[in-house]
Amino acid sequence: MGRKRLVIALGGNALGNTPEEQLELVKKTAKTIVDLSENYDLAIGHGNGPQVGMINNSMEFSANKGGNTPLIPFPECGAMSQGYIGYHLSQSVRNELAKRNKDSEVACIVTQVIVDKDDEAFNKPTKPIGTFLTKEEADAKKAENGYEYVEDAGRGYRRVVASPIPKEIVEINIVEDLVSKSNIVITVGGGGIPVIETSDGLKGVAAVIDKDRSSALLAKKLNADMLVILTAVDQVMINFNKPNQEGISEMTTVQAKQYIEEGHFASGSMLPKVEACLEFVEKSENGIALITSLEKAAEALEGKTGTIIKK
Repeated sequence: MGRKRLVIALGGNALGNTPEEQLELVKKTAKTIVDLSENYDLAIGHGNGPQVGMINNSMEFSANKGGNTPLIPFPECGAMSQGYIGYHLSQSVRNELAKRNKDSEVACIVTQVIVDKDDEAFNKPTKPIGTFLTKEEADAKKAENGYEYVEDAGRGYRRVVASPIPKEIVEINIVEDLVSKSNIVITVGGGGIPVIETSDGLKGVAAVIDKDRSSALLAKKLNADMLVILTAVDQVMINFNKPNQEGISEMTTVQAKQYIEEGHFASGSMLPKVEACLEFVEKSENGIALITSLEKAAEALEGKTGTIIKK
């Protein structure tokens, strides 16, 4: 019997908003990853909302100031965010492995993910990216650049871009090869660079794929035993922030759908995570999903906390 295979989706709390903050935060993330690699084969996905927004803003600011800075297309900004987050993660994991005298390898794969060019998401942008703004700042930005800005989970206003459904992972075969040899693989960064199929081959598009959905697709393609979504809370809650708030230790796919129907999960935070878990659990043979915090990942895998979703 071989080692069990986990796909881990890292939430934004595992990464920072600046390169310096991120490099510090991922040291803690690396400890959790290396702890888990002792017992499991790992493929790791991560978000990139703040990072791709920061890169895009910087590029636009530089280009608008004139000089020799070209305007960098959005897919290329996504690729840059994959590279820089992947560099920080892989370096920190490698350093943590070295501290423990482990000879495992870690690799970051720049990953493209195919989406449907006719996905209705392109007509209705919903994915928040970049920094939080006040309403006044967002209105001024919209007047300047024509982008859409929406209020995001009570924390301020952010730019929104299309968030199409991931269909295929272009580099899945090399990811499978590396994971099968017990290498730690960082892939589908930021949900993957969104590309469409054209008569001339693959072509990048301006969008951000939800990292939890891409991680669910990755888990399915790798026949993972478990999809683990690491977020800011230890457990999924129903009646969140109400006097009758309640943590859920385990729910079936049927119960999860009922909670969604009843409106327990916020669309900007927990809903896409639960939906991604459903996507994986329903399409895999025996796979289960787990939602918990980065800090409690090891405990959750022992059944001490977290929320399990299964058929």
